[in-house]
Amino acid sequence: MMPLAETKSPAPFDAWRHRYAVACAVATGLLLLAGGLVTSTGSGLAVPDWPLSFGRVFPPMVGGVLFEHGHRLVAASVGVLTLVLAFWFARREARAWVRRLAYVAVGAILVQGLLGGLTVLLRLPPAVSVLHACLAQGFFCVVVILALATSKGFVARRPEALQDDGVPRLWALAAIATVLVHAQLILGAVMRHTGAGLAIPDFPLAFGRLVPPMASSEIAIHFAHRAGALVVAAAVLFPAVRILRRHPGRNELAAPARLLIFLVAVQILLGGATVLTRLAVVPATAHVVVGALLQAACLVVTVRAARARGGFLPAAPPGITCREGLAPAAPVRTAGSAA
Repeated sequence: MMPLAETKSPAPFDAWRHRYAVACAVATGLLLLAGGLVTSTGSGLAVPDWPLSFGRVFPPMVGGVLFEHGHRLVAASVGVLTLVLAFWFARREARAWVRRLAYVAVGAILVQGLLGGLTVLLRLPPAVSVLHACLAQGFFCVVVILALATSKGFVARRPEALQDDGVPRLWALAAIATVLVHAQLILGAVMRHTGAGLAIPDFPLAFGRLVPPMASSEIAIHFAHRAGALVVAAAVLFPAVRILRRHPGRNELAAPARLLIFLVAVQILLGGATVLTRLAVVPATAHVVVGALLQAACLVVTVRAARARGGFLPAAPPGITCREGLAPAAPVRTAGSAA
């Protein structure tokens, strides 16, 4: 019989596969930047056909064509990177859930490409444009989790159980924050693609009031986005502050918690700057990218906190001692052994 102390070895750490997953995440961030520039510069129909561009593979990169066709080139590159990533994971990844997530990434990037084509062919319909924007945010999160799941700290070391986790549990608070950030990103995409970005032209007040008159759907959408920003800020700051107060020594949680506080502050400033500069390209695009980073950081905290919650510890790999957060297994007694 196998001794109780003997456990299955963890998946081996593959440094090159992790680096490649990180590179895919960075490339996806650049794709979000490129897509944001297309909308911010009004270049969505600068190239009116798809999948070619003016019937060519590479048209003259002038004016809005630079942004729209450049976005297509970055998207194609990310698609190829994702296919390679999924093939690599299918061959080398031992954990089934990680392999499945890589397959989800492939499906998401293929659907995203089709939505991008429909956005052009249907002349920027708001519903398709919003779906295209939101799927991009979801795809980014999937690739970030793949990069996290292949990191050395995730693969080679089991986390110590959180002490004084509190109620609600930290992972639940972070998950709620992640969902609310995604809802806010959806609302922001609706605002951008329905032309409601300047429906309320002043900031921080709205037509000089706390609550503006809801004279149009654009005003309602815009104000809902602003109100949502306050809810999201509170939802993100609550778990971040709890981490820094109760678990300051857990760097795998404290580092992203500090990042969350920073990103919330930057995002609010960018939102105000976007309005005050009348949708200037730089703040409007940065607002989209920072929103994506905020959602990804919330998701990272959720996953790490879930792995470290009490009663949910995977078996420790050989060599981890009590000092590292896990008590050593008791020796297995056999018949005839001394008491």
